[in-house]
Formats: sequence, structure tokens, C-alpha cells
Amino acid sequence: MLSQYHPVIVDLILREETPPPPFPPARDRTAWNTIRAALGVERCQAMISAAEAAAAQPFPPLSAALFLEFFRSGDRQTYETPWFQRREMLADLALAECLEDQGRFLDPLLTAAWSICEESSWEFPAHHHDLPDVEKPEIGLFAALTATQLAEVVFLLGDRCHPLLEKRIRYEVDQRILTPFLARHDFWWLHPYPGRKLNNWTGVCVGNVIAAAIYLERDTARLGEIIARGARSFDDYLATFDSEGGSTEGPAYWDFGFGNYILAADLVYQRTNGRVDFFREDIVRKVAVFPLRTILSPGRFVTFSDCDASISLAVPLLARLAQHYGLDDLMRLANQYAGKPQRSNSALSWKLRTLAWRPDPALNQTPIPARQDWYPDMQWMIARVDPTNPDALVVAAKGGHNDEMHNQNDVGNLIVHLNGISVIADIGRGRYTRQYFSLDQRYDFLVNSSLGHSLPVPNGCVQHPGEVYAARMLDHQSDGSSDRLVLDLAGAYPPEAKLAALRRTIALHRDTPRGWVELIDDVKFEGISSFESVLTTFGTVTIELNAVRIEDEGAALIVTYDPAVVTARVDLIREVDLATGPRDVRRVIFALLTSQDSAYVRLVMVPA
Repeated sequence: MLSQYHPVIVDLILREETPPPPFPPARDRTAWNTIRAALGVERCQAMISAAEAAAAQPFPPLSAALFLEFFRSGDRQTYETPWFQRREMLADLALAECLEDQGRFLDPLLTAAWSICEESSWEFPAHHHDLPDVEKPEIGLFAALTATQLAEVVFLLGDRCHPLLEKRIRYEVDQRILTPFLARHDFWWLHPYPGRKLNNWTGVCVGNVIAAAIYLERDTARLGEIIARGARSFDDYLATFDSEGGSTEGPAYWDFGFGNYILAADLVYQRTNGRVDFFREDIVRKVAVFPLRTILSPGRFVTFSDCDASISLAVPLLARLAQHYGLDDLMRLANQYAGKPQRSNSALSWKLRTLAWRPDPALNQTPIPARQDWYPDMQWMIARVDPTNPDALVVAAKGGHNDEMHNQNDVGNLIVHLNGISVIADIGRGRYTRQYFSLDQRYDFLVNSSLGHSLPVPNGCVQHPGEVYAARMLDHQSDGSSDRLVLDLAGAYPPEAKLAALRRTIALHRDTPRGWVELIDDVKFEGISSFESVLTTFGTVTIELNAVRIEDEGAALIVTYDPAVVTARVDLIREVDLATGPRDVRRVIFALLTSQDSAYVRLVMVPA
């Protein structure tokens, strides 16, 4: 348990240890010349050109009216886009000055950092209820991230910048972040309590409070208290993961939440010479390999919850974890992303670590996932016909409940992936707006409703939100010939569904060269009822004799069914509002020919 680290003991360790800095400050020209050589001329020039562009343009304004736009329209991007541009410019200017050491970026950097200090809140409007009250600073995701980025400006270039900039940053970070963290106990992300669970916010908020304090806090007793208090919250954060290291939030929020846990863990480990070790817990190593275990094909991951089909994993995070735990496949995954554009919510922190935590270029082969991965607590199964073949058939399926983090009503959902495409798709994540996260509107969005997933529709009913609406795990089997998950989904639906039992079987079979998928819904009603089994896809659908052909980007499945039991039709939903942009979604519906008191609907999916 990380709570073993008492603040008095941490204070003692901090006073006893005087390690080298975690990264070289700009004044260490030998180290930065080595970094320049490792980057190469082309990449260095690209970074300097980005800083030149930042220096040449006005710093994006963030007005009170812009802040209020979220409350008036629900739109997040109007404010968040220039917010991110400001941090991106700050990062580009700081790192270019470290690389070049000519002083020409110091004034633009001063403007950027000072302007960020003058923001009334570092947090998004979406995480406020109105204009910010400067007397009651809120520590949220982006306030905490901002604190670390400003602290890293001080660490890297404090002695190069105007002397009052460091003083201003220290003051703002203390007033907005460090003092409230020590004084208040009511931040919801500190610890779980009835009706509120922890999620990625704990990793991000606690991680960056600790990180900013390590850079800026000179009082070791105070720093020890921050680290020890953060460790207690981290215990609760680690308890949110499946016993095998899975996260119901999916791999994108793994990158965000767990990534910031590791950012803090590394700084604490370095500052204490390993005597305070947040890497040591067994669960941390298991969580570290979560992205490897959710691979569908190279660059594609399981998209349950609010997760896009194509995500950007932080290369330095993967490389640091691979190095610490000796995980060669994680290093191979890092090399897959190396050199590609990196998206980050914390530009300076991860751009800096990209320079320091580099993947081993010798481990450049494609990582090979396991034939099957199983997360028992989350009830996630990922089964692959041939994991050495990136085009081979893959099935991902889930049980769980409908009060998971970034919840969608998707108990019993599945993905069928072929030739690098999710032909039967979890359509992913909706565009983030105020309405998307409102309690009374979230499940009106197709992407969050069970109607937007490959799920049954019994008696015209959709699944309901809430932890009580859950699957009951009946069986899970895995051997060389097949992988099978059997769930009772009746508990995920309201009483109006009139379900006595809804036994869903999802199986991947390997007894043919390309494999095949079996989906069975064995349903019993309390009375005569209708029933539909639905598959969702972005692809085109052709209804053939006793079969349906579903094709997307050259990958095709033939879905056969019993025409004596069900009939097939297609519903087209145009321009579903997804985070990656509007897309058409098709619901392939296999409906009972007549209402009955029981039914056995079997679909067989074979690669075309």
C-alpha cells in the first residue's frame, strides 16, 4: 500500500537525499547539446520553427465572454481550442530556448507564461458552474496540468527568464494548487465515497499536484505532506482497476490518467533515490500492459466506453514503463508511435519527456498480443484467431454494468474486427459538450444508448443507466479451439422488457483457417414479447438470401441467420455526432418474425 509513506518519513527521506535533477535545465549545455545530437538536425529545426511561429503570432485571448459561451451554448471547443494553443506555444517556446540557448524566445515565453498566470482559472468552463471565483480556486484536470507545465518552465529556464516570472509562477501555483490541496478534503477525486467513484481525474489531479510540488516546494515537510497525502489517494486510484490491470475507461483514458500517475511516480522515485516507490505495487505493472492487451490490430484498440478507434498513446510513457519493468513488447509499441504526431493534454510535460524517455530503436518489431485476454472483474474478453496476423479475425466483448467510468449503456456489447477494421463496431465517443455529460441527457445520444451498440432490444426496451443494470457472468472458457463468454443480460434492462432470462453467448472459433464468430441470444420472456438482435457498423450492408453482407474499407463479414426465426433489415442513422466528426451508422436488425414467449436467435459471422 502506498499509504505506508508517512509524511514524517517522507520529509526525512527528502532531507537526506540530494539527487541530480530529473532532466537537465537549460544551463546544462553539455546535456542539451547531447539532446540536440540525438534529435538530429531536421527534428531540432522543426522544433525551433514551431517556436518561431509561436513567437510571431499574438497570444490567443481568453475572455470572460468566451468562458461563458460553454454555459450559453454547451460548446466546449470555443474556449478550449485557444486554451490548448496557449499551452502548446508555451511548450514550443520553452523547449526551443533550451535547444538553442540564444535568448530570442525568452520574451515570447515570458508573455506566454505571464498570460497563463493571469487567467482567472486554469480549469475549463466545463468543470465550473459559472465564471471562476478567484477566492475559491478549483483543482481540476487542467488546472493541475497547467501547474506542472509552469513549474517546468521555472525548472528549465527560471534563471534565464525575468526574475519576477519565477516569483509569479511560484505564487500562483501555491495559491491555486498546493495550498488548497493541503487545506481542503472535499475534492471529489481525492477519495471515493458513496455515490461517487474515482477515475482518471485522480491520476491526473493528484499526479500533477505532486509533480508541481516537487519542482517548486522548498519546504521538505510540506512537500512530504503533499506526497504522502497523494499516495493515499493513489491507493484508491489503483483500486479502480481490474485485478488484472484493466480499466473500464479504455486505453485512451489509461494514457491520460495512468500516464500522469507515472509522471508523478517517476519524479518521486528520482527525488527520493527510489526510497519512495510508486512503481512497486504489483497492480501498477499489470496496469502498465493494458494497451498491449486491448490491441485489435496495429494502431487499433478496443473502443468500449468513451474511446476513439484510433488513439495516440504517449511514446515516452510507453518507453518509461517498458524500461522500468523490462517489457519489450511495450517498447515495441512505443516504437510504433515514435515519429508520429502526438496529441497531449499537457504539451510541455510530454514534449520534454519525449526528449528524455526515448524508445529503444532495436525493439522495432510489431508487438504480438496474446491469443486471448480476459479481465474477470470488468468481464472483458478479447480473443484473436491468430495474433501474429494483423489482418486476422478478432472479437472483443464485455459484460460489466451501466455505471462504469465514462459509462455507455453497453452491457453485452461486442466488436468484430477483421483486416484492421472493426466491421461490427463500437462506434466510440461522442463529441464532448455540456449536454453529453449531463445526467438527464447523456443517454439521449446514440453513442451512449444501448441502441447505438450491438445489443438486444427486448420488447422495444433499451438498457438503463446505473450499477444495478448489470450482466451476470455465467461462463468464460478459453482453449486453443475457441474462446467463449456467456452472460445473462436480463438485469441490464428495465422491468418493462419482461425478461425472465437473456442468455447471450459470444464465441470465437478457430476450427477453420480464418475463424468465425458465433452470437447467440437465448431469451425467455414473462409473456409474449418482441425481440431484436442488433449489429452496429460504419460499413455498407447488403441483405442476401438468408444472410447479410457487411463491408467496411475492404473488410467483409457474411452474417447468416435462420430465416424461420428472424428477418433482417437495416436502419441508417445519418451523421452521428462523434468526437472524430459526424459519421453514418447502420443498425443491422435481426427481428423475430412474430412475438413469442421465448426465442433462440443465432448469428454466425464468417470472413468473406
